[in-house]
Amino acid sequence: MTSIQLSEMLPPRPEASWKLIKQCGVDTIVALLNGAEQDQRMFASVGARGFGDIDADEVPWGKKALKHNSELFSDHGFTVVGFEDSAPMDKARLGLPGRDEEIDNVITQVKAMGELGVTTLCYNWMALSSWGRTDTAIPTRGGALVTGFSLAESEKKPPLVQPGEVTEEQLWSALEYFLKAVVPVAEEAGVRLGLHPDDPPRPWDRNLPRIMSSVAAYRRMLEIVPSENSGITFCQGNFALMREVIDGETDLPALIREFGSERIPFVHFRDVKGTVEKFQETFHDAGQTDLPECMRAYHEIGFEGPMRPDHVPTLDGESNQRPGYETLGRLFAIGYIRGLEQAAYGHPAAKENIA
Repeated sequence: MTSIQLSEMLPPRPEASWKLIKQCGVDTIVALLNGAEQDQRMFASVGARGFGDIDADEVPWGKKALKHNSELFSDHGFTVVGFEDSAPMDKARLGLPGRDEEIDNVITQVKAMGELGVTTLCYNWMALSSWGRTDTAIPTRGGALVTGFSLAESEKKPPLVQPGEVTEEQLWSALEYFLKAVVPVAEEAGVRLGLHPDDPPRPWDRNLPRIMSSVAAYRRMLEIVPSENSGITFCQGNFALMREVIDGETDLPALIREFGSERIPFVHFRDVKGTVEKFQETFHDAGQTDLPECMRAYHEIGFEGPMRPDHVPTLDGESNQRPGYETLGRLFAIGYIRGLEQAAYGHPAAKENIA
């Protein structure tokens, strides 16, 4: 019988929440890197405090740093099964001079991951920014706080680029260049790449095109270099907001079954409420998606990779300095996902009896 790898995303800087996450049954981590791109961008993008101060005297994506991080997590009872971070990639995303050096840095990381037995790398194609929200303290059930997005409010922010400065085809060409360079290395290293959707999944963000914002775009991307090592970080909240889903072309469980475990190495198990022009995060049991049916679909396709919650509510007594990533909402989400997993995949005791 199969099972998921119920995981969490953490930076390699221990804090009190680690013990609670471990006590809730999480043994595997999809980690950030100490001082790399997403470690620096995640909270800066919403004007909030990050995970902590940086103390990195090694190249964050080099083998020595990755090994040190993996050993640090191991000392706390966790196994690193993936990374959600890399060297800076904006020149690679935009196809600018200097991209080959950035791609070489990613290749260095992929080779090191293979040597260390870490098999999943999540990356994105959002140049110049990270996930976008216009409100990080929307009251929801019981006064808990969630993040949200309003297109009307987003358009009041300064532009990321000037009109016409970057084109959609420029981003596609750069992505093809990147995949042709990196996927063969990933195949040799035994590392599976998972491309995260644009967040929010809109075709533009303040004059800057976003190309990974539709189901059709993913179908196109998967054909550039067909390989089980080039796949999708299936972030459910983003796929739930894509036009094809909202307009009824398909639904999340159908997409999971379409792409299959061959093309989904990694899952962000979360939900939202609203449309791509105006939405907010939700508790896992209060969104617009049939999450139990999603879990049944993962079981049907034989998904066994890392799956983690994301963008959780901030609960009473927490500071909301890290909106979407405070501790208590994570613990609620972990329990919810574990319950769905056992309902779909089977209880551990039953698995042992079958064995």
